[in-house]
Amino acid sequence: MSDEASAAAADMPPVRSAAAAFIFVTILLDMLALGLIIPVLPKLVESFVDNDTASAARIFGLFGTAWALMQFLFSPILGALSDRFGRRPVVLLSNFGLALDYVLMALAPSLIWLFVGRVISGITSASISTAFAYIADVTPPERRAAVFGKIGAAFGAGFILGPALGGLLGGMDPRLPFWVAAGLSFANTLYGWLILPESLPADRRSPFRWKSANPLGALHLLRSNRILAGLSLANFFGQVAHVVLPSTFVLYATYRYGWSTTTVGLTLALVGVCAMVVQGLGVGPIVKRFGERRALLLGLGCGALGFLIYGVAPTGELFWVGIPVMSLWGVAGAAIQALTTQMVAPDQQGQLQGATNSVNSIAQMAGPFLFTLTFAYFISDHAPLNLPGAPFLLAAALLVLGLLIAWRTMAVDQNRSA
Repeated sequence: MSDEASAAAADMPPVRSAAAAFIFVTILLDMLALGLIIPVLPKLVESFVDNDTASAARIFGLFGTAWALMQFLFSPILGALSDRFGRRPVVLLSNFGLALDYVLMALAPSLIWLFVGRVISGITSASISTAFAYIADVTPPERRAAVFGKIGAAFGAGFILGPALGGLLGGMDPRLPFWVAAGLSFANTLYGWLILPESLPADRRSPFRWKSANPLGALHLLRSNRILAGLSLANFFGQVAHVVLPSTFVLYATYRYGWSTTTVGLTLALVGVCAMVVQGLGVGPIVKRFGERRALLLGLGCGALGFLIYGVAPTGELFWVGIPVMSLWGVAGAAIQALTTQMVAPDQQGQLQGATNSVNSIAQMAGPFLFTLTFAYFISDHAPLNLPGAPFLLAAALLVLGLLIAWRTMAVDQNRSA
């Protein structure tokens, strides 16, 4: 931790449980809305290309890259704005914009309009980094891993109900989940307007500077500390690997296992249940038992093993075996969030989360093409062998690389501290 961050941490009040609960509900509603459309968006894209799965995979990859590009461009801007004006107005405006975007996507008459909707969604969803900065504002450093884990449980809870409900609604009408998602986002805006308090006091705010708000300038913050840079690189490979799930899972499960939209949604709900249990109940005890550094390595290792199971599972039942193993990957996310927030001052938390989200966005720009093209190639007639699980095997290799980088980075840090 830097001297400035250490001094600021000493003045930080104890965690405000009510404030953390408010942001938990905000993220939960946001994730419910996002989860609703996961089972139906790839199939909606496929319906515009005469149900050609390979073509749909390529187009969906383009959609994912465009979404990530908007995240890359706007996350540092929103982070810097939240450092200047507070977290609350950024979260509220983003939620309202997301609600309007879901309405647009529900009405989209063509791929072009659906693409425009994904671009707008990428801009408005960039406020997630502001929500994490909110938690850093109200939580002392030693408790951040546990609280980040509980907030991560909101993601899991959203993906329990969201995809399950989206799959059921999508079976009735593929556009219906978008309308429900719009309603949830409007409700989230109203909730925030009436309930959500501000977390960043005026005396801890920093001026808005374009130098730190543009994506390249924001990334400079991550390079200001060698350990922060190493952890960010490990996080980058983990984020690239994570993209395999939203970019190929629906098409993969339909192609390899013949699952219906409902089965896909329920499977994603199971993923959410396991993630919620691990992040809500497991992160705190695991970090307390092993420490943040070893918890990070444990999480990355379990993620790699989970992807390996996904990639080689010949049946849907065996695929399900990998879900609880994969869920332990969530420990790594909470641990790395806690480690990085301890290295910057309070008035840089928004910049840090914006910069981190920009790194994630770069991963999300590369990931969709990387995995969808890998999937399309290995199910095509030109492939040397039919290997639909190839994207998951590639993701496992990327997590192993991230694990090695994290281990090396923290070993160097320990040697310097000794």
